Amino acid sequence: MSSIGKIYLVGAGPGDPELLTLKAARALGLADVVLHDDLVNPEILQYARNARVIAVGKRGGCRSTPQAFIQRLMIRLARHGKCVARVKGGDPFVFGRGGEERDAIVAAGVPVEVIPGITAGLGGLTAAGIPATHRDHCQGVTLVAGHSREGVEPNWAALAQSGTTLVIYMGMANIARISRALAAAGIAPSTPCAVIQHGTLATQRHAVTTLDDLVETVIREDLGSPAVIVIGDVARYAAQGVAESARASAG
Repeated sequence: MSSIGKIYLVGAGPGDPELLTLKAARALGLADVVLHDDLVNPEILQYARNARVIAVGKRGGCRSTPQAFIQRLMIRLARHGKCVARVKGGDPFVFGRGGEERDAIVAAGVPVEVIPGITAGLGGLTAAGIPATHRDHCQGVTLVAGHSREGVEPNWAALAQSGTTLVIYMGMANIARISRALAAAGIAPSTPCAVIQHGTLATQRHAVTTLDDLVETVIREDLGSPAVIVIGDVARYAAQGVAESARASAG
């Protein structure tokens, strides 16, 4: 019987393959099997030179690989002596179910190592020219999901009072409800906002607007998932012209 293998929970970064860490690239090179999510740039799979590659994507509104199946599969592979790289977009512990997977792996008695990655809520902002924090505008940043597994809404009132930049993941499908909730919670209609689609990729597009025009801007600019929504004064720093140049190219 072969000795037990190992599982790496790998953060692949926000999209640009050059933002993959050296440690992540090394883990991919060691892997016998790679299980990757939909938002992982296929270009990084070049580092998995000798691995069997299995797509196990999970996307909101689409057919998804069940989470329990993913966990059982990687544990079974490791118990058969395989080195497994479970590769996720961004950072595995930021809205990537990495915490759940690590719990299951530890409970199964399988060795596991977590490799951080740049999360989209920071890398995407930087690529668009937006500082997540700025001494003249805010003292912190809050990363929040626009929906939850149980359908329970975040405490928008508390977030509105936090005084931090709000970076909302997985919120595009609920953007109208989110904007109404934030306005009802006391965020001024004139508060700067930005939406960043495909952050850090060559296809990145973003638009800058205000809370009261957020939904209309998303429709007008034809922005969609995957994207992050930025609420706060720092959104005004976004580089200008990206959405305009994208429309010009399309025309």
